[in-house]
Amino acid sequence: MQLPLADELRDPPTLRGALIGTFRRLMRLYFRDIERYGEAPAVATRGRVFVSNHSNALLDPVLVMTDAPCEISPVAKSTLWDIPGLKWLLDRAGAVPIIRKKDNPDKDASQNAAVFDKIAGHLAGGGNILIFPEGTSHSDSKLAPLKSGAARMLQAAAERGGVPPTFQAVALEFDAPSDFRSRCLVLWGPVRAFADLPGDGEDKIRAATLQMEADLKELLVEGETHQDRMRIARVAELLATDAGDRTMGGWSGIGRQVELASQTLRSVDATLIARIAQHVDAYYGELERLGLDDTQIAGGPPPPAPAPMSPLRRAALAPLAASGFALYAIPYFLPRWIARKADPDATSTIKFGAAMVVYPLWAAGLVTGSMVLLPPPLSFAAAAIAVTSPFAALRWLDAIYLKKPTPSPDELARLMRLRITARTAIDEARSKLPS
Repeated sequence: MQLPLADELRDPPTLRGALIGTFRRLMRLYFRDIERYGEAPAVATRGRVFVSNHSNALLDPVLVMTDAPCEISPVAKSTLWDIPGLKWLLDRAGAVPIIRKKDNPDKDASQNAAVFDKIAGHLAGGGNILIFPEGTSHSDSKLAPLKSGAARMLQAAAERGGVPPTFQAVALEFDAPSDFRSRCLVLWGPVRAFADLPGDGEDKIRAATLQMEADLKELLVEGETHQDRMRIARVAELLATDAGDRTMGGWSGIGRQVELASQTLRSVDATLIARIAQHVDAYYGELERLGLDDTQIAGGPPPPAPAPMSPLRRAALAPLAASGFALYAIPYFLPRWIARKADPDATSTIKFGAAMVVYPLWAAGLVTGSMVLLPPPLSFAAAAIAVTSPFAALRWLDAIYLKKPTPSPDELARLMRLRITARTAIDEARSKLPS
């Protein structure tokens, strides 16, 4: 199999650049907000292996590749090349197929040996690789044990000579992984030189794998269970709100501190941890029941959101937004219907992939119908409405989604008491941590 690495692409570089630019815009359409934490690689980065956690199927490599200024070739499971249409995109993106044991138990070891040899030459020649060393996409509450493939690629590249290989962790966090117009955070870790790691041979591979795992764990908020991770996230939100930082970057940084603190306290005071869980669960249970947000109770700054529309602009856009709701109701709900039985880690990918097919075809049908059924200039006006109305509807959906109900004075007082109780338990735990 000929490998479509970046230096072997049959298409001109401008095509790949155009595809990355298009997907960058689509990512910013799919996600309401994409935050970056840490230092992303420079445009001139060469010979680097990027390692990432894998919780959102095909959206994960797209997010990394569109956030990175440099060119990256992702490593992906070979079965993706069997999907019609996706093969062309993977080849154009310079993706590298890896045959996994779980996909082909009888695979010939020489097949992946040839892949590793090509990747080593690619890295030594200055190319970059993205790999997900967990080996599979999953929705668990913590990082899965890393496989050694990424470290072996680095070793093979180092043995080739050429550009000294480096690696960098890049972590992905999502506030609602399966939701359209949710938020995500891309966290770039420190750059590590493979040559600086101790040992030789298998010892060096083991050291590199352990360092990758440590770097990813340092960036991610983890929990033993989904419920533990949710509590950590909620405690982080409480503290971030009171600190005046409602960004996902602020939440993630505090969340990692809370995770470390909970691990420390768990071995000392399990009763206090249980009390925090009880009070935080009670407070957030009431918030969810009433459809409210913590900032409404704390009075802190609201979460990042698009600039609010003025009443005049809202009134002007109302007819166009209404047209968008009516014209695009079917393609809006169809991807959700397709994805409803998918695995949790693939829901967003299926929604995104289905929308990429359904929306353009639907819009093309509306434009064609306008031009065929209506005389000019009505046909041109109808076609313009067909193209622009979904964006107006999306703007209105954002405004509706972000608008929260106003609590009554009694509800506000009760929620304030619950919040104060939760914060008191959290502060008591923080006071017992070693300084």
